[in-house]
Amino acid sequence: MERIKQRYRKLVFFTWFLTLDLIMFGAFVRLTDSGLGCPDWPGCYGSVTPLGAMSDIHQASQAMPFGPVTLSKAWIEMIHRYVGAFLGMLIIAIVYMAWRYRRELGRSPALAVVTLVAVCVQGAFGAWTVTHKLMPAVVTAHLVFGLSVLALMTWLSARERPHLPLAAQAARWRPWLVGGLLLLLVQITLGGWVSTNYAALACLDFPTCHGQWLPDMDFRSGFSVIRGLGELPSGEMISQNALTAIHWVHRNFAFVVLAYLGVLAWRLRAEPGLRGPATLVLALLAAQLFTGLTTIFFQWPLLIAVLHNGGAAGLTLACVVMLVRLSTAGRGPAPAA
Repeated sequence: MERIKQRYRKLVFFTWFLTLDLIMFGAFVRLTDSGLGCPDWPGCYGSVTPLGAMSDIHQASQAMPFGPVTLSKAWIEMIHRYVGAFLGMLIIAIVYMAWRYRRELGRSPALAVVTLVAVCVQGAFGAWTVTHKLMPAVVTAHLVFGLSVLALMTWLSARERPHLPLAAQAARWRPWLVGGLLLLLVQITLGGWVSTNYAALACLDFPTCHGQWLPDMDFRSGFSVIRGLGELPSGEMISQNALTAIHWVHRNFAFVVLAYLGVLAWRLRAEPGLRGPATLVLALLAAQLFTGLTTIFFQWPLLIAVLHNGGAAGLTLACVVMLVRLSTAGRGPAPAA
């Protein structure tokens, strides 16, 4: 029985780690404009690897030297798909073990099944990202579902790790933390909307935008959902005022999230069982502020932009860990691993 538990924990932890890596690599794919490196799905010009599509890739890159299709971008995109497929197989293995050994593990397989459903939906959005030619709404949904899979995998792994017991009174923080996660979800969605609309450099000054606290903005166009990349629903090119609105909303809502999660994490540090993840939240909030400002002042360097995406993932997993631990408040020590 103990051997089964150990195997299950190792599988869950490895899958969680791979999920986090895939989130980071997905940001790299998006920020290097490699999402259409292979403009069909699931293969690359009908081939399993870019090696079988060399002729098509060469023709596309010759026709558009600075376009979305190059050999390096094709490999970046396909590696992302390979890792995503492997992640899906690992989650299927988790569901199999969670179902077959539910008595030995002492847990319901329901969470594992929900995770499998989520990763299937995530895979569908990954395909639609390509077939809909990087449509902003689809790409943003792909990002949000990716972080949802990370949150579910964090939930699965967090309940397998021991932690200091929490008093029953600590449960009072649970609704506050749920509220913080909802605010974080909104901010991540706004961040995805900035990235998928290439609005990160719409304002190059700080704390003002174009030298004004309230610059000229077109919220209706900026937040119109059903439209193509760089376009309005009418087919016209998206305006600078619309991009400014997208950037401005994400920038200013960040201060709401920073204040809320900062105060909450500081208070939660008083709970010994939450001190580690609460401290991590404070560190990541500071890092997010730094990388966000650096993106503006240094005009979106790739490494900083990827780290900014990673910070959002880190905040998600730290908050989920605290929420899982709060669910055990008043139940005594967590089981040893």
